[in-house]
Amino acid sequence: MTSLADNLRAVRARIDDAARAAGRDPAEVRLLAVSKTWSAEDVRALAALGQRHFAENRVQELVGKAAALAEDPAVPGLRWHLVGQLQRNKVAPVVRLGATVHSVDRAPLVTALARAAEREQRVLDVFVQVDLGGPEGELGSRGGAAPVDVPSLADAVAEAPELRLRGLMAVAPRGEEPAPAFERLAALSARVRADHPGATETSAGMSGDLEAAVTAGATVVRVGTALFGTRPLTSDAGE
Repeated sequence: MTSLADNLRAVRARIDDAARAAGRDPAEVRLLAVSKTWSAEDVRALAALGQRHFAENRVQELVGKAAALAEDPAVPGLRWHLVGQLQRNKVAPVVRLGATVHSVDRAPLVTALARAAEREQRVLDVFVQVDLGGPEGELGSRGGAAPVDVPSLADAVAEAPELRLRGLMAVAPRGEEPAPAFERLAALSARVRADHPGATETSAGMSGDLEAAVTAGATVVRVGTALFGTRPLTSDAGE
């Protein structure tokens, strides 16, 4: 059985190799460790190796683990992200924590996040999630706004002073090679960036397809299984 340290080195090496092969600086790509279903102790162990950015799919897990590790002097400065779908009635604890939300997929959620951020007197970082669909253009089942709706949704985020548009997020469709899907995401990211120059990030790529995502320009890769080990199969946004 490989150790967390071995896994972390291997994943970072994959990211570095993919970036260099694409003519990119590896420092442009941030590793986001997806710790869903794993314990706070597992997060602490990986954080002790230098990993600082962690993501959860569910609000309860996100808030619970953040609270468990908040006062731990051995792992200071952890940054939390939510990559799963978010309901409007659950935005308050996410905003209170200051977690980056990768899964903004509809206008009412933009409004709810902005109002909660205003109450907390903070500016919240968010990504607009894109449904990349399938090879024939049909919408998929992995969450996100339809590509045609993304520019207006990005505009809505950018118009809210309490929100900071970081860029786009997506999950590669099942049953399709990931590279073409990530190329579609890159083209849409460029379009959004033309209107919103600060939206420079792209959150894409997981354990099985991070190389294709990095090749297409991803700046954040969401990795769980390759770091922590296998877990029950889900349709969530980090594997």
